[in-house]
Amino acid sequence: MTSLKRIVFLFVFCFSVLGVNAQYEIKPVEGYTPQIGVMVNMLEDLKSRITEMTHDLSQEETDFLFDDKANSIGALIMHLAATESYYQVETLENRQWTEEESEFWGIATGLGEKQRKELQGKPISYYLDLWDEVRSKTLKGLKAKDDIWFAANVDENVNNHWAWFHILEHSANHMGQISLVKNRLPE
Repeated sequence: MTSLKRIVFLFVFCFSVLGVNAQYEIKPVEGYTPQIGVMVNMLEDLKSRITEMTHDLSQEETDFLFDDKANSIGALIMHLAATESYYQVETLENRQWTEEESEFWGIATGLGEKQRKELQGKPISYYLDLWDEVRSKTLKGLKAKDDIWFAANVDENVNNHWAWFHILEHSANHMGQISLVKNRLPE
């Protein structure tokens, strides 16, 4: 390769890499205050990755348990939606779940024997649609808040920013579990 060709190749390669890396920037989402916009960007990124890896699962795959202590992918997604719903009403609406909400979401607040038995028989779209509904309310609620609210305490030593960071880390943790379950699906 001649010197000129090498220089052109390196030039093209460098700008190609820069273009690819730009796709992985965390920036505030428009319509939100800066700190909340960054959190929304990260929440939406994780949710889209989980949705992408699960949206086409069959019923058998959605309910699959690879051992007697594992949780199904459906149960894990229901758990993510329930947890977000809880923090949503706690932080955005400054209240607790109603009796009706508690009855509906309560099963999915934990993950264990009861959830392995009861969170079965629904298609993956059921769980993803529920999560979409919860996220839609979350985004609407966060849009109405500002960064001063984000830094304000919900409880002693717990601020709104931490609460939503917890939803973020919770999603990342369960994304790993979902990936593990997918890797254990029978062929």
